[in-house]
Order: sequence, then structure tokens, then C-alpha cells
Amino acid sequence: MANSKKYNLIEIDGRQVWKIKNKYYEKELVKLQYELVKLQAWVKKEAKKVVVIFEGRDAAGKGGVIKRITTPLNPRVCRVEALPVPTDKEKSQWFFQRYVAKLPAAGEIVLFDRSWYNRAGVEPVMGFCTKGQYNEFMRTCPDFERMLIGSDIKLIKYYFNISDEEQERRFQDRINNPMKRWKFSPMDVKSRDKWVEYSKAAETMFEKTDIPEAPWHIVNADIKKHARLNCITHLLKQFQYEDAIPKKIDLKPRREDYKTPSFDGPHIVEEVYGGEAL
Repeated sequence: MANSKKYNLIEIDGRQVWKIKNKYYEKELVKLQYELVKLQAWVKKEAKKVVVIFEGRDAAGKGGVIKRITTPLNPRVCRVEALPVPTDKEKSQWFFQRYVAKLPAAGEIVLFDRSWYNRAGVEPVMGFCTKGQYNEFMRTCPDFERMLIGSDIKLIKYYFNISDEEQERRFQDRINNPMKRWKFSPMDVKSRDKWVEYSKAAETMFEKTDIPEAPWHIVNADIKKHARLNCITHLLKQFQYEDAIPKKIDLKPRREDYKTPSFDGPHIVEEVYGGEAL
């Protein structure tokens, strides 16, 4: 039984589950983010190349996990790639070509918010590729990924899975909340009724592309906070990293032969918040 000081017992779709309390979640997240900083420093020091793929159901919370990973990290070391719809020129290229251009150099981590696996899911389901293109992708994708691994790239693949009921709740939340409505795209509207088709596409994708060198890792994402902590914990366990955070620097006393002048005039930003006490 879960510790009631750390979890609340709630009901989801007729099931009783333990949901992490906010205070405990924040505490654990900070601990994991500190480990991510260690990992980042180790990747840079050892000149490692890391690719992490985030796929899954619409509204499954991939973006939330990516945000929690990148928040404490240096964007020059860890960057997110979320490629837009391909241009006509890109459509005429080798399918993997535009993704290759985004791969990491030594000492970099790249997080793909959706990836080349668009061709295994959204494209065939929504009719954006031909049957021949789809079959060619399924045939060549494992070889492509083995090429990446053979080039000393660490490849990790996550698929975020949620129930039909939870996806619908999140869709409704996005529609009803003006602050979140941008998250609900026209594509979400079209794909909302294709739950079965997406499920079948995912099953085939796992069957064809779950290779020993780069297996799929399924994240249960019905509870967002659990998915974030579980995914980050799993990600950290994929590396035998050491604490390579630079040592604390001893700063010399500041020079006292110059004092920054005070600024005034019409171009000073109005202090709507804060300011001198009356």
C-alpha cells in the first residue's frame, strides 16, 4: 500500500489508484532534475551523443515531460526538435534526411517531440503517405536506427499511452480553457475519431521497430505527474553517468573604483510591480 503521506487515494474510471501529492511530487522532481544536470555535465565532458524520442497519443503529456527535463538544463547542450510539416522540397528528399540534420554532435542531447515515427502513425492513419512509403519506412527504419547506434549515438524511444477516457477529458479541458486552447489543433479534431486506427498503427509500429538495440519504452500517462517522474527516472537509469558538474568557483572581490550610475528618463520601464517603499 502506498504511503498516505505521499499519495492520495482517488478513483479514475471506476478504479481506485494512488495519486502523488503535489508537495511530494515537487520534492521528487527537484531531486531528479538535479540528476539531469549531472547527466548533462557528464554527456558534455565525455562527448556523448544522445537522442531521445517522445511519441504517443495526442494529449498524452509528452510536452510536459520534455519541459520538466529541459527546465534545469543548458539549451546549448540539450535541445528540443519539433519539426513542422515538411516542405515540398523535403517531401522529395530521402525521408530521414531532415531528421539527420537535427542529430546531435558530440556533447549534445536532442529530444525529438515527435520524430520520424510520424510515418508509422499519423501519416498512414490520416492518409499523408502512400502504402508504399509506409512499407518502405517499416522495412528500413530498424536499419536506420542501427546506423545511428553504430555511429555512437545513444537512442532511447518513449511512447506515452493514455486511455480513451483520459484523452477525452484532456481534449475537453483544452477546449474549455482559453489558456490551453492553442494545444487543440485542427489535426486533433480530425484524429479524435480514429482511436482504433491509431491503436492498430501503434501495435504494428512496436512489432516492426522494437529492436534489441533500440527498444520501445511504454509510459503509462493517465496521471501526468506519475508519467513525468517515471519517465525521467527511467531515462537516468539508461546511463552510467558520474557527477561531472563543475566545481564551485571562488570569485574575487568586485572592483570598487566604479559605480554603476542610476538611470532615469522616459525610456525606463514603469514599475507596475514592486518599487521603493513609501
